[in-house]
Amino acid sequence: MANHRLERINEEYKKALSTIIADEVRDPRITAMVSVTGADVTNDLKQCKVYLSIYGTSKEEEDETFAAINNARGFIRTRLSRTVNLRNTPELKFIRDTSIDYGMKMDELIKKISGEEGSGEEREDQ
Repeated sequence: MANHRLERINEEYKKALSTIIADEVRDPRITAMVSVTGADVTNDLKQCKVYLSIYGTSKEEEDETFAAINNARGFIRTRLSRTVNLRNTPELKFIRDTSIDYGMKMDELIKKISGEEGSGEEREDQ
């Protein structure tokens, strides 16, 4: 299958899954903000890895939200089959994406180091 076709399918699944999770899944355990950061469909369109970034006030809230989304996997797949019109609807595997958290942590460390270096330069000038 052509690579550009898979990329288009991945983007279509990503958009559709974002909408389904945000608007149609009605589970009271989903209290954290959920963002679909990516979708990766296999060449045979049988499986799809869905990368989720979850932001909550606590680790427990994020874990509970992730568990609720995993429990709603069948409902989400059914809605996806009605939204994206392809012959096969893939099995969904949800994976937590922590790359944004990692990037924010690195950004804080860089700012901290830059602040320390900046204060050291000011002391030398005095």
